[in-house]
Amino acid sequence: MQSAIKIRPIPALRWWIAGLLFASTVINYIDRQTLSLLAPYLKLDYHWTNTDYANIVIAFRIAYSIGQTVFGRMMDRIGTRRGLTFTVAGYSLVSMLTSLASGFYSFAGFRFLLGAGESANWPAATKAVSEWFPNRERALATAIFDSGSSIGGAIAPFIVLWIYFRWGWRPAFMIPGLLGFIWLFAWSWLYYPPESHPRISKAELRLITADKFETRTSPEGKTQTPWRELLKLPQTWGTIAAKSFTDPVWFFVTDWFPIYLVAKGIELKTSLIAVWVPFIAADLGNFFGGTISGYLVKRGWSLGAARKSMVIFGGIGVTMLIPTIFTRNLYLIAFLFALATFAYAAFSTMANVLPSDLFHSDAVASVSGLSGTGAGIGTIIAFKLIGYFSDARQATATHAFDPIVIVAGLVPFVGMIVVLLLVRNTKATDQGLVRRI
Repeated sequence: MQSAIKIRPIPALRWWIAGLLFASTVINYIDRQTLSLLAPYLKLDYHWTNTDYANIVIAFRIAYSIGQTVFGRMMDRIGTRRGLTFTVAGYSLVSMLTSLASGFYSFAGFRFLLGAGESANWPAATKAVSEWFPNRERALATAIFDSGSSIGGAIAPFIVLWIYFRWGWRPAFMIPGLLGFIWLFAWSWLYYPPESHPRISKAELRLITADKFETRTSPEGKTQTPWRELLKLPQTWGTIAAKSFTDPVWFFVTDWFPIYLVAKGIELKTSLIAVWVPFIAADLGNFFGGTISGYLVKRGWSLGAARKSMVIFGGIGVTMLIPTIFTRNLYLIAFLFALATFAYAAFSTMANVLPSDLFHSDAVASVSGLSGTGAGIGTIIAFKLIGYFSDARQATATHAFDPIVIVAGLVPFVGMIVVLLLVRNTKATDQGLVRRI
């Protein structure tokens, strides 16, 4: 009787988990992209300047920045399953309620709440990858969930603008918000830690736990590492720099690209190819970075060398943004942005995998959250400057964004140098405070 009702294992269960994390990221980005896609139209309806729009987006970023650290710590304490359930339900509800907004302050308030809820996705997903994947697979698993941002950004115009042109902007916020609640059914059914999952095979569990035992150098039963100890480590600051010098550039693309195209004299309704091509390129860049890095590890490269090779590739590649200042050709702009976002995504995958490469399970989500907060602070400063300078340079017409694009192309290159200097094996590695790379 017992054998008849025995639960069968799900083959390659960890990759199904990666698929769930990918779907969460897709939904996360569809919800957040709604405002940036509708911004050219809402600016006309509500008479917003670029500075007004920047302040609304900054409200999201303030909550997102604080939430990355707060929810990262929370994930390490209560676990990924409960933490992500709470936050996805929260931001999905807020996305739907944004349809009730009536002006600048209500939009800013709803965006603040959305940023708080959505901030948990990356610390939670990074922690889940550290729990479910051996180190040689972590870069690819990270690429899978992180690629959801590119896919979400790529498909959002076809969902959001399609709804907008038929029913208006309020349903364009409400309908995508329903997706998170659908995802929660799959999440609550499938996700458990590997050690307690009823559907994991013994072979897969051995693969996961063996890797954990091989890389464990900290004592069993260790309490959660205090923030003050984490902040003394150069590896922590290298991880923070990896996102702080790259994510603001990506968020410029996600939140400002439609306005940038309009400033270039390009009509948004006829330029959907330019809106989604950079996102597809970023998706490919995620997998390129994760796959090549994993391949190099299998070829005998050290983990650190494999990760840094993609950091160098990304830091150099994002400079392809700079030549866009010399053209108004839609297809050339899309191509150059695609090259830059491809390179960015390879760098970003390394930035997202570094916490699980370097830190033990009790600190992974905390460090991931700190790096997200650093990226958020950088993005807030960048957006404030973008709003100010794009308004101040309106008399230059199609060249209003030129200085902004030049800086965006150079900042990840600086970040590359900082990461190469800080992410290394140190005395703390020998003491077991961080993992050897």
